[in-house]
Amino acid sequence: MIPTANRLQQVEEYYFSKKLREVRQMLSEGKPVINMGIGSPDLAPDNSVIEAMNKAMFDDKAHEYQSYQGLPELRRGMADFYQYHFNVALDFNTEILPLMGSKEGIMHISLAFLNEGDEVLIPNPSYPTYASVTELVQAKGVFYDLKEANNWQPDFEKLELMDLSRVKLMWVSYPHMPTGANGTLEFFKQLIALGKKHHILIVNDNPYSFILNENPISILKIEGAKDVALELNSLSKTYNMAGWRVGMVMGDSRLIDAVLKVKSNMDSGMFYGIQKGAIEALKLGEDWFKKQNEIYTKRRNLIFKLAEKLNCTFDKNSVGLFVWAKLPEGIISAEEFIDKILIDKNIFITPGTIFGSNGEGYIRFSLCVSEDKIAEVISRF
Repeated sequence: MIPTANRLQQVEEYYFSKKLREVRQMLSEGKPVINMGIGSPDLAPDNSVIEAMNKAMFDDKAHEYQSYQGLPELRRGMADFYQYHFNVALDFNTEILPLMGSKEGIMHISLAFLNEGDEVLIPNPSYPTYASVTELVQAKGVFYDLKEANNWQPDFEKLELMDLSRVKLMWVSYPHMPTGANGTLEFFKQLIALGKKHHILIVNDNPYSFILNENPISILKIEGAKDVALELNSLSKTYNMAGWRVGMVMGDSRLIDAVLKVKSNMDSGMFYGIQKGAIEALKLGEDWFKKQNEIYTKRRNLIFKLAEKLNCTFDKNSVGLFVWAKLPEGIISAEEFIDKILIDKNIFITPGTIFGSNGEGYIRFSLCVSEDKIAEVISRF
């Protein structure tokens, strides 16, 4: 028996990887399972995006290795996107690095900046990959609380009481996943000030800004942010391109160069056709976002009805691709609650506990489910 690396001892298989095997098994047995758990857009990209990819297949260099930094016109499109939507100026040659999805960026950033034993501030609750990647690079995760009473934002007074001398990096994600809490420019100013005071790299993971959100903002909008901050973004949710794997990281050229050193040793460039499709997606205007949000609004209103049927409470002002709902008093375990629904009603809902201990007592519904299916779920109750 060949032993695995020590780094795997504290890392478990991704929750959705395990749970979706169970869901697939139930489906293979003929059970009518409806998956309301995972945030994988079920809507298609715009036709212009697909046409651009198809057309690119006949270009001379379509099937060659591509640049580690992506096509210049892709980086320029990303820079134009940030200038138009966030009023953030970026040098497309030095301050943007396309990624094969922003999840890849979490690993690349961690490898670029963390040494063994460095500490990392990880929000509780948050995207589980922050913690697992921290373990994989043999750094130490230090969890900081996010609570509903504080609108799922960190308590800066409590952070200042912590020993931050070994902290090298801090993960944040606003609009917040999984709760849908939005950030503000004032809040981002506090984060940048914290980073500068304690020499901490602040990384904002920002893939949900344009879903049911009237005020998209970027941490890079804050003066001086590039000194201590990076921002991850993605086309997955914004343009229904999750399976295409197109993301990007933005920030000061010195920080981007460090990430590129890692990335260039881990892949051989993004497929040309996907880049051409992404370039076209980034050109889409306000009509695209309006059309998408009209669909998501209808779905969210139905999920609000479903949450009420389950006697849950929720914030109608939250944004993003999910509805985060608080379970009624008396229910001890979110995982037991959703497992019972999966068995009894053939419906999969995400338990809040997979995002951290502060997710206990909460469940998360995805908006990546058609209105007909949501109506069917409601009828099952």
